Amino acid sequence: MARRLNPPVVGSPLDRIRELAALLDEYALSAVSASWGDVRVRLERNPAPATPPSPPAPSTPPPAAAKPEPAETSPSTQLKIESPMVGTFYRASSPGTDPYVREGDIIKEGQILCIIEAMKLMNEINSDVDGEVVKIYVDNAQPVQYGERLFAIKPVNV
Repeated sequence: MARRLNPPVVGSPLDRIRELAALLDEYALSAVSASWGDVRVRLERNPAPATPPSPPAPSTPPPAAAKPEPAETSPSTQLKIESPMVGTFYRASSPGTDPYVREGDIIKEGQILCIIEAMKLMNEINSDVDGEVVKIYVDNAQPVQYGERLFAIKPVNV
């Protein structure tokens, strides 16, 4: 069920922000944006901190050393960008415009990679690193699931 916000004349800006925060929780969204006139607000949920892997049990023998692959071709050096929500994946801001990124593009941290539409809200997905777009896994206007792989990015030092 879509939730409509009250007209901007009712309530304070803080009330508006509280409504947006409630939407984040109510629909388990990672981000929400809204605008009232010339005011634009975007709230994003901080990702849960990664827990460090626990050390192996002492009775377990150490794993055999594997031959490392060169950094340029190793998929383990690639950052996988996954969908933070269920929605529809869009490569561009509107039909007929150029996509935000293409395979082989060099990107900057914070650059928009795509948009995921969820519950009529457009959520920009940004890069966490400077790098090269190695692979785009989803076609434009296709539905995506939470945790589905969207991009592979090879980080580069700038």
